[in-house]
Amino acid sequence: MSADVGKVADGRGVAVLWDRFKPDRRKALYGFIAAALIFVIGDQVEPGFASGSGVKTVLVVASFVALVAAGQTFVILIGGIDLSVPWVLNGAAVLLAVTAAGSNSRAAWAIPLTLAMGLVIGLVNGLGVAFLAVPAVIMTLGMNGVMQGLTLGFTGGFTCGSCSSAAPGVVHTAVFGSVLGIPAVLIILFGVAVVVTLVLSYTTFGRQVYGIGNNERASYLSGVNVKMVTVLLYGLSGLLAATAGILLMGYGGKATLGMGDPYLFESIAAAVIGGVYILGGRGHYLGSLAGAIILTAIISLALAKNMPDYGRSIVYGAVILVILLIYGRAERET
Repeated sequence: MSADVGKVADGRGVAVLWDRFKPDRRKALYGFIAAALIFVIGDQVEPGFASGSGVKTVLVVASFVALVAAGQTFVILIGGIDLSVPWVLNGAAVLLAVTAAGSNSRAAWAIPLTLAMGLVIGLVNGLGVAFLAVPAVIMTLGMNGVMQGLTLGFTGGFTCGSCSSAAPGVVHTAVFGSVLGIPAVLIILFGVAVVVTLVLSYTTFGRQVYGIGNNERASYLSGVNVKMVTVLLYGLSGLLAATAGILLMGYGGKATLGMGDPYLFESIAAAVIGGVYILGGRGHYLGSLAGAIILTAIISLALAKNMPDYGRSIVYGAVILVILLIYGRAERET
């Protein structure tokens, strides 16, 4: 300890602290630096892009991706994936619209009901993966289809009278309200980020998650209840997708069919470019959060420049590939 203090005093402390900075944290840091650079470059391309209001708008839109990416990060860390998030998110928004019908009093029980729906769907995914040994891709993709069918059947093909109900006022406030000038949805995201970070970094459960991702059999032999942890993580993914659905309904004013479709690719991409290893065991949610901001900033900038869909797709894919190539090079050098 005294040796390290001496190194800090003579200028070598930065190197010591950097060495102690885990690779996962470094990637998260790189992600936030990359996001800042995109804002700086974007402001040169589109004046005002990095203004206070511009940054706030990007962060609000990124919050929905970041919420879904939180759940996606959980399951990717154990080597899984959740392909059911589009229609869990969409189903949650539709369920809230139909049950709350724009009423705050009805929202008091409709919101918990909607969150419970997301949690249950996620737990069913986890049970299928953990206890029935169904591959995560098959289980969650099948569940996505089930949720799509249930949503369309429940609403009669989205023709029911209450399907287009406006978001309850309390949900609208949760998105557009503010505290000390900070949008409420960003405060919610900050709370989620703190909880997820603490769980992954400082709890036994978090260590079990990384352990399963690195070596599932070794974790099992060391006493970790692998199946239960797996079920819980998929449950959290469903819960967070439903949360995003509720808030997205408040943002858009009402539920629409297909509103969850973009969040499958974006949530996975956010986690991957944020440094979460797609095969599990490495990464951190802070990286996914940075990834969500990067993706949203790129899309927002492309939309501001009226870039066509194919152009946005090319830029989108190119950015992901470049970041992954940088990560791969960095890992080979360490």
